[in-house]
Amino acid sequence: MIDWILAEWMQILGFATGAACVLLAARRNVWTYPIGIANNLVFLSVFVPAGIYASAGLQVVYLVLGVHGWFRWTRRIEHDREYVARTPRPAVPWLIVVAVVGTVVLTWLLDTYTDSQVALADAATTSASLVAQYMLNRKWIESWWVWIGVDVVFVALSIATGLWIIAALYALFIVLCVGGLRSWRRLRNETTDADDLSAARA
Repeated sequence: MIDWILAEWMQILGFATGAACVLLAARRNVWTYPIGIANNLVFLSVFVPAGIYASAGLQVVYLVLGVHGWFRWTRRIEHDREYVARTPRPAVPWLIVVAVVGTVVLTWLLDTYTDSQVALADAATTSASLVAQYMLNRKWIESWWVWIGVDVVFVALSIATGLWIIAALYALFIVLCVGGLRSWRRLRNETTDADDLSAARA
């Protein structure tokens, strides 16, 4: 057991910080960002040796998005823990375009310059994850649906590359994301009902 822990300690650390990050996000706690940044550094050191290059590069971009989210959750409207919002309709086409274009470009880069055997899945999860993280930074409820889709694919991708602990982590992520979705939707409904009641009394 000790030998296994010593051999897999990076994946175990990634498991712990990743689970904490998602749980804090579901609770709209700004500490999700510093813990998330630590998680990015751990995953970076796990994914590169496994040949999951796009997801490894994703961790670097996550650092930038983590700073962006940390700023918004402490300095902008997202600072209010009771604030959540629906994704604005005009933003939806742009989010889809970014995800699709990102997938195409990353797939080409991986096929051309690396020995990746899972280029399309790696690229798709990478692009969708970036979109989901930006949506989470804005506290858009639908970010949880994107995360759930990404996590389902990543479970299969991790199993295919032999990262069983990471696969278990992403399976846990799915459960936590469902909880986050339900929590944010409930808060949104309560806020909407309170606003409607206030308007009726005015």
